[in-house]
Amino acid sequence: MAKAMNGFKAQAQLFRALSHPVRLRILDILARQEACVCHLTEILGQRQPYVSQQLATLREAGLVTDRREGTLIYYRLAGEHLASLLDEGKVVVRDLVDDRLVFPPVPEEALASCPCPRCQGEG
Repeated sequence: MAKAMNGFKAQAQLFRALSHPVRLRILDILARQEACVCHLTEILGQRQPYVSQQLATLREAGLVTDRREGTLIYYRLAGEHLASLLDEGKVVVRDLVDDRLVFPPVPEEALASCPCPRCQGEG
């Protein structure tokens, strides 16, 4: 019989993956919409290699999945329960730190500077 992994160890690994503000922002975006790297790059105002590195960490932790559409790769949350975890985290941090904390909204409209087909009206 295989030895079961310690639940607290697994939880610590999850929280380690969540312990970066850009990764949390990526997950917040993906909780609202599937997005390609170019879209995430535009919203975050970060360079593509940096965003890809953060996505790789999230993928390795099992928090995001991806699918290919032509030359683009689209990312989404690995499970709907993650959106609830993110929302609950916002409630907890507001209660513990400051109830006036602001979390930047996720743009819902197409981004003119994003070259993906969805933003360019082709998808």
